[in-house]
Amino acid sequence: MEQFVGLDVSQQLTHVCVVDGEGRVVWRGTCLSTPEEIAATISARAPYAVRIGLETGPLSTWHWHALKKMGLPVICIDARHAKAALSMQINKTDRNDAFGLAQIMRTGWYREVGVKSIENHKVRAVLGARAQLIGMRTDIRNQIRGLLKVFGVVLARNSGKSFEEQVREAARNGDDVLQLSLRSLLATLKTVCEQAEKLDRMAVGQAKQNPMGRHLMDIPGVGALTSLAFVTAVEDPGKFRKSRNVGAFFGLTPKRYQSGETDVSGRISKCGDPLVRSYLYEAANSLLIHSKKWSALKAWGMRIAKRAGMNKARVAVARKLAVIMHQMWTTGEAFRWSNKGSEMEVAA
Repeated sequence: MEQFVGLDVSQQLTHVCVVDGEGRVVWRGTCLSTPEEIAATISARAPYAVRIGLETGPLSTWHWHALKKMGLPVICIDARHAKAALSMQINKTDRNDAFGLAQIMRTGWYREVGVKSIENHKVRAVLGARAQLIGMRTDIRNQIRGLLKVFGVVLARNSGKSFEEQVREAARNGDDVLQLSLRSLLATLKTVCEQAEKLDRMAVGQAKQNPMGRHLMDIPGVGALTSLAFVTAVEDPGKFRKSRNVGAFFGLTPKRYQSGETDVSGRISKCGDPLVRSYLYEAANSLLIHSKKWSALKAWGMRIAKRAGMNKARVAVARKLAVIMHQMWTTGEAFRWSNKGSEMEVAA
């Protein structure tokens, strides 16, 4: 007898629902949200389980890997897809969500999410922590600038002095309270910058140790962080049938709403990994603005810039960079600077 299990996971408790092949409830209950407790519950209540479903979430990677290691047929599905199905229920409860997930497993109306490996998540932890520190560094500097403006001090840009030197000079002219505030912020800023530099070096080292990361850095504008973030986000290039689908995967294609006589194309969807999307945007900006050597890709982007503006050109080049990077990954080819080859055909 086939059984299908739905798991609605929270931090403390997991609601479990088991249904048979006809959709009838076999068992409902809760257990602690640890892989061992979940596995023991399934073993006791659903010994003939053929599919066990859970949604993407903060604990899904841990649970998926642990349950897979125990030999259980666990499947992780996109939380957005699950929400679309579960929204048909009148009452939104964890108990009902578990039942709905079990029915989704039974009917097969789902798209399985590829869960990244633990080693991959370790690399992405470095990139995520670095991004957080860079954001904190910017926030602290803005806080210092705003604090000094209250007292009529505007820090000059490109003055030949570092930001810290300008702040120390301004602090000498203030009272004890202002000096204490600025010194505290500068001390915090120094610590944040030091830790960000450590993560920078670690990320660059990881990118250089990755053969594909080094290969993708041959593309103008693409540095160690962009290549490493792209490789870890995609992980398996074979999951894309066509390279052009990678742009949509990172939210770099426009949304579309079509119904009857209405057909509207909007801004980019911004789905997928925001960190990779921001790195691709920065790489596109570097290619268009700072790269001195011309290529077919840069010429294409500058034509868009003349026609539609630089912002749209950056987004278009970022999408095309993602497509080219995937194609270089799957074929092993080097970046082609001229349009006499597959670069423009692949990116079209």
